[in-house]
Amino acid sequence: FLFIVLVPRKSRACAVHPLSALQTEYSLWQREVEAEILPTCRDLGGGFVAYSPLGRGFLTGQAQRAEDYPDTDNRKTHPRFQGENFDHNMALVGAVKALARDKGCTPGQLAIAWLLHQGNDIVPIPGTKRRTYLRENLGALDVRLTPSDLQWLGERLPVGAVAGDRYNPLLMSILDR
Repeated sequence: FLFIVLVPRKSRACAVHPLSALQTEYSLWQREVEAEILPTCRDLGGGFVAYSPLGRGFLTGQAQRAEDYPDTDNRKTHPRFQGENFDHNMALVGAVKALARDKGCTPGQLAIAWLLHQGNDIVPIPGTKRRTYLRENLGALDVRLTPSDLQWLGERLPVGAVAGDRYNPLLMSILDR
C-alpha cells in the first residue's frame, strides 16, 4: 500500500523515510510487477520480498481444480483455479515441469530458482506447513539456470499469460488501493 504513494512522489517520500523493502506477489505466475513496481524499488534502493513464489501451489504442478479444495482453502475462490482458467494455466505449468525434468529438480524448485535469478535484491518467501516442503524449497538454491533457460521460460510464461484474476472479485476490488 505504501508503494502507491511512492511511485508518483518517490523522491519526496524517500527523503522523509527511505524504502527498505516492498513485499508483494511475484513469480513466473504473476509477473506484472516487472513493468513498474520492481524497477521503482530498484531505483529507490529497496529490496523486494516476493510472496507466493509458487503461485499458491500451482507452479508445483500439484494444483487441483477449485471445486476439489475444501471450503477452508482460499484457492477454492480463486479464478485461476476454476474452469477453463485452470486448464489453460495447467498447460502453462507444463513448461515448468518439462524444464524441471531436464534440470533434475522439482517444478517448485525451478520456480523458486527462476525468482532467485531475477536479482540479488529479490527474496522469495514460499509458505509451507511441512518440513518436507521447506527442505524441497531450499533445494532451489542448487538449481542453476542458464540465460537460455531463463529466456525459454520467459517465452512460455510471459507477463499476462496466466488466465483468471489473482483473487476473487471482492479482493480484486480492494487490491492496490
